[in-house]
Amino acid sequence: MTQYTVASPCNGVCTLDPRDKICLGCFRTGAEIAGWRASNDTERRQILKRVEERKIART
Repeated sequence: MTQYTVASPCNGVCTLDPRDKICLGCFRTGAEIAGWRASNDTERRQILKRVEERKIART
């Protein structure tokens, strides 16, 4: 079994923005959320980088 070291950014606020379909809690897309479990740590880090960019863009 594969062990992952990159934790999910989910914080329990699971609501997709109706305009751009980005989660208002973790800033992931629906596809990123759905694919998180199958992603390896490299892919997860790439997702988290995009998450941070989205957070900055919204502030």
